[in-house]
Amino acid sequence: MQIPGPEDWKRIEHGFRTKWNFPGCVGALDGKHINILAPDDTSDYYNYKGAHSIILLALADDDYCFSYVNVGTNGRASDGGVYQQSKLAQALQNNTLNLPEQSVVVADAAFPLKTYLMKPYRTTPTRKEKIFNYRLSRARGIVENAFGILVTRFRVLLNAIDMAPKKVDYVVLAACALHNWLRKTSDMYITQRCVDFEDIQQRVLIPGAWRTQLRQALEGLPRTRYSNHASQQAEAIRDTYAQLFVTTETVPWQDHMI
Repeated sequence: MQIPGPEDWKRIEHGFRTKWNFPGCVGALDGKHINILAPDDTSDYYNYKGAHSIILLALADDDYCFSYVNVGTNGRASDGGVYQQSKLAQALQNNTLNLPEQSVVVADAAFPLKTYLMKPYRTTPTRKEKIFNYRLSRARGIVENAFGILVTRFRVLLNAIDMAPKKVDYVVLAACALHNWLRKTSDMYITQRCVDFEDIQQRVLIPGAWRTQLRQALEGLPRTRYSNHASQQAEAIRDTYAQLFVTTETVPWQDHMI
């Protein structure tokens, strides 16, 4: 899979700003466990849910495609924070992805707060913080839906895969690449009813069809207590977004959705 170039990142940011109302965002990040049958070195892949797995970390663009995929970390790594040990974390930290200046990635509470990585407020948020959480969740839903579509179409990922871990890596990468290709070449691969849809008039979120088609979803990453506290700069950037979302970047329906 080809990593987006500078112009691609600008296009993705424009999509998140205009379609999902999160300016400066260049991707939605999430991670899932891909279950495998117990390999020879069993303990390395034994995860917090009592199964054997490898980790798929993915960054999704504004149109449900995967712009960066990191697969192969063993499932046990969740105990120490999968993200922190990943190549994707290093790439974001060192900006080897050549992201635009002052751009951010959105993620859930399983990830650390960084200057380039926004996560929700926790512990009794104020109205402004609740609105930030809603706006972040709205943008982050892209990767959640991308994963949902992926496993709906490529159901081999739903069951424990009976292959050597390295071969499983190739299966997962191939599925992600085919997902992107189908999204870009077929109007029927992802229709509006396939993914979550916000009915702003009724003030409800209508679940995507993939949620009813799956008996089970891929297991997500656990919330991890990171030893390093978020920097004041990272907190200031999140606070700036929170302020923007109740002033110059407000949307008229947001108070009804929190």
